[in-house]
Amino acid sequence: MSNTTTPRVKPVDPVPASPWAPPQAREQQRETKRNAVLSTAAQLFNEKGFHATSLDDIAARLHVSKPTLYYYVKNKDEILIECVRRGLEMMHAGLEETRQAGGSAVEQLMACMRIYTRIVTMDFGMCVIRVSDEELPLKSRKEFRRLKSGIDLEFRRLVAQGVAEGSLKPCDPKMAAFVIAGALSWIGRWYQPGGEYSPEDITEQSIRLLLDGLAQPAVGAAAAKKPKTRGDTSPRARG
Repeated sequence: MSNTTTPRVKPVDPVPASPWAPPQAREQQRETKRNAVLSTAAQLFNEKGFHATSLDDIAARLHVSKPTLYYYVKNKDEILIECVRRGLEMMHAGLEETRQAGGSAVEQLMACMRIYTRIVTMDFGMCVIRVSDEELPLKSRKEFRRLKSGIDLEFRRLVAQGVAEGSLKPCDPKMAAFVIAGALSWIGRWYQPGGEYSPEDITEQSIRLLLDGLAQPAVGAAAAKKPKTRGDTSPRARG
């Protein structure tokens, strides 16, 4: 009978799990937090104005310290540039989506107006409208104007195409684009979340007013044919 005994194996301690997330997860977490910084900043810029908003205000709303913000952004100017850039990119992406979807010029124009109106009622889009380009550094100001001009040109293109197709009345496409973009952009200044009108209500009423106008056809025709009378001091009569 053998007296050989099986050697006792010393248990190996388990490798402790790392308290740090993998690099990819850390980067995702950083991007999520950076997005929160930008979204919060855009809300405050819209509420108080760019100059009246401080980094302390942004940090306080996020419940973090001011030094924490510097891990995600360099300064307030960088925050503003990024907020405006995101708003403009949302607009361009929406316009490109309508172009790819195709359809008649009027269908595309209405789709563009819907997208544009919806975006100017959102934080980043509202920031594009409420912040003056003069508040941006010169280099960013040029990029801001270039991106905005691209939106104007798309409206012009669709108006001109609609006139050529006969679905829109003959008009100056440049002037029409200015009126459309100006009217829709102004929504971003007076719109208040939770107010009397929802973004959907605003969108549909704006499109109807801009494309159909206010006057009934009979009223408009009667006004155009109204004869001149003695004492009429209107510019039309004086002319």
